[in-house]
Amino acid sequence: MKEFCKKLSAILKTIFGYGIMISVFAGGLTFFGYVVALIIGGEVATAICTVIYKNIIPIIIYLSVSMVLLGLVAMYLAGEKALTPDKKKSQKHKGEI
Repeated sequence: MKEFCKKLSAILKTIFGYGIMISVFAGGLTFFGYVVALIIGGEVATAICTVIYKNIIPIIIYLSVSMVLLGLVAMYLAGEKALTPDKKKSQKHKGEI
């Protein structure tokens, strides 16, 4: 069972990586859409910004949130504890103050 969880975690991490990469890339493209709208100006710019804000941004948000959830599931299946403090105390070397 543990081996299956490790393999599933590796697959989920791959999907997570590509999904986050796509959402960051899409977010960057929306920036360029806003820059183009700024250059064009007028009612066309308003239409471009409205399309980006109402149609594209919600998709990017849903994609990002679902990928973060998938990444957390992958971490749980792998047994990783990245968000917990380490309980080991560091030992000072002799001669250090």
